[in-house]
Amino acid sequence: MKETITIQDIFKTIKKRLSLIVILTIIALAISAIVSYVVLTPIYQSSTQILVSQEKTEVNSFSSQDIETNLQLINTYNVIIKSPAILSLVIDELELNTTAAALTNKITVSNAEDSQVVNITVQDPDPQKAVDIANKTAEVFQAQIKTLMQVNNVSVLTPAVLGDNPTPVKPDPMLNMAIAAVIGMMLGVGLAFLLEYLDTTVKTEEDIEELLQLPVLGLISNISEKDLQSTKLEVIDRRKRL
Repeated sequence: MKETITIQDIFKTIKKRLSLIVILTIIALAISAIVSYVVLTPIYQSSTQILVSQEKTEVNSFSSQDIETNLQLINTYNVIIKSPAILSLVIDELELNTTAAALTNKITVSNAEDSQVVNITVQDPDPQKAVDIANKTAEVFQAQIKTLMQVNNVSVLTPAVLGDNPTPVKPDPMLNMAIAAVIGMMLGVGLAFLLEYLDTTVKTEEDIEELLQLPVLGLISNISEKDLQSTKLEVIDRRKRL
């Protein structure tokens, strides 16, 4: 194989090994589809929203300072929601066969910037269980925060509900298949160039010139047996005429 590769060589190699590239792409696509649809467990997601607000005071209005204080509290609340103090109660009340540490990995707590709304998102293979955990976590947190911080400024804004036809949030089969197809195609191209590099057989006049460092003076065409017999018959026929 030549030391330098031109664009023509690249296209020539790809065209030569196109079947290999296509086969590897299809294999990667099929494996990804089987893993996504058969092997991986679908994960469902459910969310509930809680509102952190100022307790009612003598003056029934909220100042900007009150809202700022509540925003600072939200960061503390986010940690408390995923703490064993809350999740252990959730596990006991729902009779879940898990630990607080394992349940923490299923729960995500977030809030939009400058918002007093906290989102509690739960992912679980069972869509109904995801709804129950999200709602129970919000309920337990709302009850326990009164004891833990001596405040009563949390209310459930939007409880989690189970839709008629819940759709898993992961895996994403189409995305996985697209990624697998690209990876399979790249592997195919890489393998094609590796095979071409390891192939030391002489196939063209360019290979001979490169190997011998000599110019090609002539070529002997390949003559098929049929053409050879036809030529012999023509020669015999000419001799008979002479």
